[in-house]
Amino acid sequence: MFIYRRKFIFISALTALMIVGFMATSLTSYFVAQESLSRNVSEQMLPLTSDNIYSEIQRDLLRPILISSVMATDTFVRDWALEGEEDSTRIISYLNEIQQQYGTITAFYVSEATRQYYHPSGVLKTVSEQDPTDAWYFRVRGLQQDYEVNVDTDTADRSRVSIFINYRVLDYNGQYIGATGVGLSVAAVTRLIDIYQQRYDRSIYFIDRQGKVTLTGSDDQRLNQIQDEIGFSDVAAQILGSPMATLEYESNDQTVFLNSRLVPEFDWYLIVEQVGSGDGERLDNTLLLNLLLSAAIMALVLTIAHFTLRSYQRKLEDMATKDRLTGVANRHLFEMIFEHLTRNMQRYPRPVSIISVDIDYFKKVNDNFGHQAGDLVLQEVCQLIIKHIRDSDTICRWGGEEFVLLLDYCQIDEAVLRAREIQAAIQNLAVSFGKSRIKVTLSMGIADYRPGEALDVLMARADKALYKAKKAGRNCIECADAS
Repeated sequence: MFIYRRKFIFISALTALMIVGFMATSLTSYFVAQESLSRNVSEQMLPLTSDNIYSEIQRDLLRPILISSVMATDTFVRDWALEGEEDSTRIISYLNEIQQQYGTITAFYVSEATRQYYHPSGVLKTVSEQDPTDAWYFRVRGLQQDYEVNVDTDTADRSRVSIFINYRVLDYNGQYIGATGVGLSVAAVTRLIDIYQQRYDRSIYFIDRQGKVTLTGSDDQRLNQIQDEIGFSDVAAQILGSPMATLEYESNDQTVFLNSRLVPEFDWYLIVEQVGSGDGERLDNTLLLNLLLSAAIMALVLTIAHFTLRSYQRKLEDMATKDRLTGVANRHLFEMIFEHLTRNMQRYPRPVSIISVDIDYFKKVNDNFGHQAGDLVLQEVCQLIIKHIRDSDTICRWGGEEFVLLLDYCQIDEAVLRAREIQAAIQNLAVSFGKSRIKVTLSMGIADYRPGEALDVLMARADKALYKAKKAGRNCIECADAS
């Protein structure tokens, strides 16, 4: 209760602070605009616009970094590499799925052990320190940080320049085993910049820490170095020496208002410029837009704060994510996976089925052979089930002798076939315990996920089907009613 009270106080204070802050800033900007358009652009409107654009960049451009981070920590990628990179079609299929699912122009994995460059289209090459085009990989290998953002020629298409997120992959002991990531089309990012420029009526571009222009809009004729721009050399040092700056300079007899902000994820500066102060009507329209965007940002920050605090509370309450006996997911982790899957299905609808599995007469195993034998049976049954499900499926020890299987991309009739395979395999299982050979059977209840259905409702339907299987004499498979 104390934690929830602290959370409520924090969220309330943050809400009040943000409301007061946004309202004060917006009203101040409005009155200052009436007094001095030039001062408003320099001190209020341009920095606010920069903040809004930065927020949109967080939404539109940093998503590939999150995708690459997930790839670098994906147990499938690490396990496949550590197991000797057998069957390259598996990693190729995985990269193709990443590319298709997230809409990137490329996805890749380069192995430190074999130096092979894996791509959705196959193994493209073996990287070499003697090949200048492979210098990026050896640079990434020596990085101190987790990843880099690099604009480079695409290995899969030498005619195309792309923005790559190169992410270091470490094994479970923290040792470097390769690099993975995704690529963005420079043209696509250019179109985003064009959208920002049209929306905010500002000139927007990116520079690196040396002042080199890295990305601009499609119609921007800017020089390669900001130091070479007329009038810019006077403020270049101030921009490159500070993570954030609001400046103005003279160029071709015009005052240029400028706001710079370091985007740490890219290690680039976001530059937002406006030539002249504009007219009062445009500033009024921009003020209205800023009020709306401020409300959206406030809602986003509060939502993130709420879910971050809730996630932290859950971690404090549930430290473990796997069942200690069988090594599979426990109920807490299963619920998290299910929640993530259902959120993902809002964008990518697909069939999902669930199988509730119960070991028949398990109490007799414990009574006749002891709990140590019962634990061994649980482990053996669990391993047998794992052998008959896909890597994309999830198995959870729901409690006692009950397991739950979550089958992604699986119609209910396919789930029935999977259950029959498991049932057939269990007939040949005899668990050795001392001189005894213990045989068990399984009862299974199957239900298909319905859009918007909560986990407890879905489990109730699967358990009802499981009860029917038990009532029918056990060692049976039953499906949930369609109604």
